Amino acid sequence: MPDTAPPLDLDYVHSQFPGLRDDWVYFDNAGGSQTVRGAIDRITEFLIHRNVQIGGSYPTSRAAADALMEGRKAVQDLVGAARPEEIVFGHSTTVLMQTLAAAMRSQFAPGDEIVVSTADHESNIGPWERLREFGLTIRYWPLDPATQRLRTEDLLPLLSDRTRLVCVHHVSNILGQVNPVAEFARIVHDHGARICVDAVAYAPHRLIDVQAWDVDYYVFSLYKTYGPHTAVMYGKYDLLADLDGLYHYFYGKEKVPGKLEPGNPNYELAFAACGIADYLAGLGTRAGGTGPRRARIETAFAAITAHEDRLTDRLLDWLATRDDIRVIGAARNDDSTRVPTIAFKVAGRDSAAIARAMDGYGIAIRFGDFHSRRLVEELGEDGDNGVLRVSMVHYNTIAQVDRLTAALSEILAEVAA
Repeated sequence: MPDTAPPLDLDYVHSQFPGLRDDWVYFDNAGGSQTVRGAIDRITEFLIHRNVQIGGSYPTSRAAADALMEGRKAVQDLVGAARPEEIVFGHSTTVLMQTLAAAMRSQFAPGDEIVVSTADHESNIGPWERLREFGLTIRYWPLDPATQRLRTEDLLPLLSDRTRLVCVHHVSNILGQVNPVAEFARIVHDHGARICVDAVAYAPHRLIDVQAWDVDYYVFSLYKTYGPHTAVMYGKYDLLADLDGLYHYFYGKEKVPGKLEPGNPNYELAFAACGIADYLAGLGTRAGGTGPRRARIETAFAAITAHEDRLTDRLLDWLATRDDIRVIGAARNDDSTRVPTIAFKVAGRDSAAIARAMDGYGIAIRFGDFHSRRLVEELGEDGDNGVLRVSMVHYNTIAQVDRLTAALSEILAEVAA
């Protein structure tokens, strides 16, 4: 079958990431991607030309306020939100999940129930677990042991008339499988509850469409999506308005989203989101996209997905040839349902030793549990320093995958000898 996906201009891609100037291969992108040049430029512009507090009447303060709103509009285009006020900035996904849990607490009563999954990053478990002290019940949605996937038939028995919230990941940062969040949202809403999605491991790879999926809250980190160290939370406007404010007492419930950004967001990092959106739109233009920024971002992600599928298939095909390697999660990328975040275990080998040996080849990978400790323990993969993880994004290449597999072959041969 011919490949009909729009082309990805890799020369342009590589020219936009200053951090790719050396010979290192960065396969640890799920921990933090390289930052696109446009985001860096926005930070510099703000700090030189707009670096004052918003809210003043003078031109520089108005320019600072404009920068913050431009950042919200950029993320609005990235996620497909209805309005820029639905975008909340925060230091990290972990912090934003804690912010959401604190702002929702008065909506819960003793005996109410929240559903979480052990397959999630701890950021989307811990804040909800801590609500037990207020009388809430936390129920765990189990992985299917045969497929290592979340199934709706395992969710349904957990839902009751006391279920208030379901918390789930769009993609596990270890299993790499894309969950059908639109289907999950429909089921959750049919039971009168709301859904909170951790999208950290999804956002760098695929187009986000929060309105089409009808998710209530959607959270991810920009520093893993080609930006600086900050994060964003989308929330439906009416739901954000109903949350308790976490800022000063005179920030009323109607002050959305400011009441959820105590101390104000980091202005220059929020402004940097414009660089991410504009880069993806430019990439979409080179792939044949036209129209407004959101439409061109959609074209960009079509090209990104096709390229990343090739990276995923290349590595999975090689791993399948090794009798001593076991992939964690799906070992195939059927119907493009896997992102190029691939964890695996080498039989009888220490994961830390292999990752450190890879440093000598100029290839950055990682080992451990990646703050998905409950999942790694549930799978019984916590021994020998956890799992190895290769996490690729669209600026990686087939040649780099081949460089990785050649290095890994040498390392394992040396260990075996």
